[in-house]
Amino acid sequence: MGKLDTMKERYDQITIPEELNFRIQQEIQKSRKQQEEKNGAGRIHRFKRIIRSVEAAAAAVCILFTAALNTSPVFAKEAGELPVIGGLARILTFRSYETEKDDIAVSVEIPTIEMITEDTGITVDGINQEILARCDQYADEALLRAEEYRTAYLETGGTPEEWAEHNIKITVGYEIKQQGSNYLSFVVWGTESWTTAYSESKYYNMDLRTGKLVTLKDMLGGDYVELVNESIREQIAERQKAGEVFFTAEEGGFAGISEDVKFYINENNRPVIVFGKYEIAPGSSGEIEFEITGGN
Repeated sequence: MGKLDTMKERYDQITIPEELNFRIQQEIQKSRKQQEEKNGAGRIHRFKRIIRSVEAAAAAVCILFTAALNTSPVFAKEAGELPVIGGLARILTFRSYETEKDDIAVSVEIPTIEMITEDTGITVDGINQEILARCDQYADEALLRAEEYRTAYLETGGTPEEWAEHNIKITVGYEIKQQGSNYLSFVVWGTESWTTAYSESKYYNMDLRTGKLVTLKDMLGGDYVELVNESIREQIAERQKAGEVFFTAEEGGFAGISEDVKFYINENNRPVIVFGKYEIAPGSSGEIEFEITGGN
């Protein structure tokens, strides 16, 4: 049996509710009947109603497909290999779980890169292993920090009931910034509800034409530092006029980008510089972003 046949067999084994199957068959029959009618505007109106019904049924199938990705690692892997128009790779959830220990909630969602087209020669095993190790390490260390905090809290007079009211939660997750034909850009992050000191985020920007991680120099040229610094200073000045607050140089505000400045690639294929909370502005501003134009 070929690989495609094996994938089809496993896909066919997914249980679809009888009600959903009946609904789809019903809409197919209605569609055929309506296509045979030739009543001008009335036909068009009925066709639109059919489209809406079929879209609803398709949405239900999509929910089943997504659930299968999260519950079956084999299906998730093979689904990533199915052809998708407009892209060479996609991001799937490799592992997802929630747990709780001593009133410390942990929620983890780990992504993985799947190459849709195998003949590119691009390998992503190294990046995927790094992502997995990074997420697991953060979750383990964050849980240890929370447990130490709980011990100290109880030893200094706090009660288990009072501790539970803190609603301590550790979250590891990811966000896709772009999943296009040329670039794959996403961020993996970890947070702890009781402190911001240990929050982490790592941005991955892959050129799907080469399989390499993209740098600002790749996108903007050799003088990217000057170009980015000038653009950010201009944008800060404009945003201050609009009422936004930024730290001054004396307060530790923007003084130029570092070599490891964080960025992602947006849907316009432009780099977006990201500064963390409290980095160049008050914490109430959250993360600060600057889209950079120009360069190569």
